[in-house]
Amino acid sequence: MDHIQLAERYGAHNYHPLPVVLATGEGAWVTDVDGNRYLDCLAGYSALNFGHAHPKLLARAEQQLHRLTLTSRAFYNDQLGPFLERLAELTGKERSLPMNTGAEAVETALKIARRWGVEVKKVDPNQSNIIVMDGNFHGRTTTIISFSNDDTARRSFGPYTPGFRQAVYGDLSAVEELIDEHTVAVLFEPVQGESGVIVPPADFVTGLRELCSLHNVLMIADEIQSGLGRAGATFACDRFGVTPDVYVLGKALGGGVVPVSAISCDDDIMHVITPGSHGSTFGGNPLSAAVGHEVLGMLADGSYQARAMQLGHQLEAGLATLPKDAVVSSRVFGLWAGVDVNPGLMSGRDLSEALLARGVLAKETHGSTLRLAPPLVASEEDIELLVNSLRDSLS
Repeated sequence: MDHIQLAERYGAHNYHPLPVVLATGEGAWVTDVDGNRYLDCLAGYSALNFGHAHPKLLARAEQQLHRLTLTSRAFYNDQLGPFLERLAELTGKERSLPMNTGAEAVETALKIARRWGVEVKKVDPNQSNIIVMDGNFHGRTTTIISFSNDDTARRSFGPYTPGFRQAVYGDLSAVEELIDEHTVAVLFEPVQGESGVIVPPADFVTGLRELCSLHNVLMIADEIQSGLGRAGATFACDRFGVTPDVYVLGKALGGGVVPVSAISCDDDIMHVITPGSHGSTFGGNPLSAAVGHEVLGMLADGSYQARAMQLGHQLEAGLATLPKDAVVSSRVFGLWAGVDVNPGLMSGRDLSEALLARGVLAKETHGSTLRLAPPLVASEEDIELLVNSLRDSLS
């Protein structure tokens, strides 16, 4: 059997991949088992912001591989402290709690918000509630899908975890109506990635900050996809001039080399976490901490953030030239775009397959929307190729 047949025969069918088997990658480009090259315009859903096989990240990972990879948190390791210090410098928050995956980081933020609500805000634990947004995507754990309105992710996995209220994304009054004396947090994506790179009105994010401060509610920003350069700033919240109480980070924090996630907040929130109340065998392991430390160092001077904005402007200008009868609308935020295709012409899957035939990798979301997130190391020529391939595919 070939590679695809093996995966389909022995693996769970929880994904519907494009029919390509990738073997190697460098920068913004990947090569399949037959030697065909493709421009990667998905970048591991923003986990590969710095491209494939970035030499700095590989060198740091290889160096650490020969020293120490895992201790568990039963002991300190010499990579964790420097990693946490750099996280504090980048986020402006006093403390961070490292985990592995984005969903784990979201779960961590939810637990901290609930315990903070009980122990600091003095909310009855049986009355505590967290406000979330419709169209959200924060992972696929049992708790997280309990407040999702994506039927594919949610259907038949009940009973569902209580304690969540769903507001209309981008509608500040809808959030305000749901806040009561038992509300402990608002969890939101500054830009909704899985929904198709949906950008809210600027006054929604600033208004959310004001609402949370007014009602003593934690503002939790899920920056797993939007953070660490993708948005044309260190965080998407920066583009709105807002600082949340809690950052939720993941994906690009591990540079596409190892899974690394974290939540960052100040000590007046983080202090509710005590020994034994939360943890992870692999969270904060020396290999992950070393790679994460390198990632944060690469972001320190702002060059990747500026590059994302520059290439994003080029992409936005290019998308504006696509045939109007084929593209219903498009949204660009940093180097991140959602393109809504006329469903009468083709589906998002059809467009993804047409791009694949032209040597470009992208993926649909929610039927007729294509999501684009090239690595921040892509060239101007790469973006031009992407736009031209889109035009050819649509016509």
